[in-house]
Amino acid sequence: MGRYEEGLKLIEERCGNGKDNIISLSTIAMEPNSEGKSRPYVRDVDAYYEDGVFYVTTWGASTKMQQIAQNNEVAFSVCLGWFSGNGIGENLGWVLDPKNAEIRTKLRKTFAEWYDHANDEKNENCVILAIRITRCTVIKDHGAVRYNMDFVNKIETQEGIIR
Repeated sequence: MGRYEEGLKLIEERCGNGKDNIISLSTIAMEPNSEGKSRPYVRDVDAYYEDGVFYVTTWGASTKMQQIAQNNEVAFSVCLGWFSGNGIGENLGWVLDPKNAEIRTKLRKTFAEWYDHANDEKNENCVILAIRITRCTVIKDHGAVRYNMDFVNKIETQEGIIR
């Protein structure tokens, strides 16, 4: 097993198998700061992980979704998980859209404890956000082992580099 595959296995152990993950999700502001530079925004969200993608139920008109519509590049960090990186955010649309049936079932199961309280599925603004990982770093043993992963090319690489 290569290092990329070892990193994938570690991610699956930590975040997969129907686990409700809290991740910090960072987007870029729609308006620049007073110096004309982009500002990051960060918030914690519950996320379900599967095959290189985090899935989040959210409000389609939220600030994060407006920001992602303007610039779909995002950053994330799994809270207390020693796993962070970048990805592409994609609005998959209404949770009740038939194309979302399979992932919706998984989300409802993973988030069963609070899903119905937090989501108004009858409203078409209740959407699924997919965060497709492009690169990440996974740390093991308090930094003794580090996996820098390029999800685009499916290889281990230098930290922060996609080839």
